[in-house]
Amino acid sequence: MRIKLDENLPVRLAILLNNIGHDAHTVHQESLAGHTDSDIWEAAQQESRFLITQDMDFSDSRRFAPGTHHGMLLVRLHPPNRRSLIERVVGLFESEDTASWIGSFVVVTERKIRILRAKGQQGS
Repeated sequence: MRIKLDENLPVRLAILLNNIGHDAHTVHQESLAGHTDSDIWEAAQQESRFLITQDMDFSDSRRFAPGTHHGMLLVRLHPPNRRSLIERVVGLFESEDTASWIGSFVVVTERKIRILRAKGQQGS
């Protein structure tokens, strides 16, 4: 999966996702750190990348309606320390059918995964 990691996620996460077969880029690698959410969103869409973020500015599933983009994972951990973020996200990409999340709006907590798909979009 082609992934873009927002600046609020550990850079090491990209390395680990690449190691398990994904094509993960970070906002930092692309000199987008400090840019607006709109810039980051637009870059992810232009590159056909699935965005992973903790930024609540991306939490409106009406604004980011499933099927209108390449997909997004909003991570909501309490507390969101580096270790828990890395473990949770890598664990998802190792155990879940994340390829079926393309085009979806996904919210994950410590215990739950909520997947909003476009009407008619299938997933497991």
